Amino acid sequence: MDVGVALEAPLSGALIDMREEETANEQQAGSEGVGRRKFLGYAWKGLAVGLAVEAGWTTYDILNPQPSGAFGGIVTAGTVSDYPAGTVKYFQDGRFYVVSADGALVALYQKCPHLGCRVPFCESSGRFECPCHGSIYNIRGEYIQGPAPRGMDRFPLKIDGDRVLVDTASVVEGPPHGVSSVSSEAKGPSCIVQKGGSKGAGG
Repeated sequence: MDVGVALEAPLSGALIDMREEETANEQQAGSEGVGRRKFLGYAWKGLAVGLAVEAGWTTYDILNPQPSGAFGGIVTAGTVSDYPAGTVKYFQDGRFYVVSADGALVALYQKCPHLGCRVPFCESSGRFECPCHGSIYNIRGEYIQGPAPRGMDRFPLKIDGDRVLVDTASVVEGPPHGVSSVSSEAKGPSCIVQKGGSKGAGG
């Protein structure tokens, strides 16, 4: 006995509609793909421009350092009128002294060229005296005596209008032994001798 299966004829236009729908979906996906590609392209271009601007700005900052007011940059050390003859001012943030002697301003690095101790200015003697190993310098940081290999190192100093600017980014080596442009005579007792004497008396 044959069993027959009756198949209904396909609805007219059904296959066409499905194909049209698939084509429409593909077109929509394609347009979305183009949109995403454009967006990503613009995003990458924007990122590249941003990086180029940042690199340019960083380069500008490196080549044109601004006054920082601290060691390693340009420090404003007051005005010229702040320095009558014989003045010695210490700037802790910049690690230097500005001294006025013989009509000129000099910025002296605080470190002793011998072993790097900080060299204080002795008011009583009018000289810089290193408490570590006894090196002594005149008011302009020029070598007088002790184990130091040269005078005190210095920083470039510039007068801008009336402002005194000290560039602590570059150290200039101090003058050699034998250079003396101002008097090296002590005005009074040495601070090192006073400390040594008091220790001796206490011992």
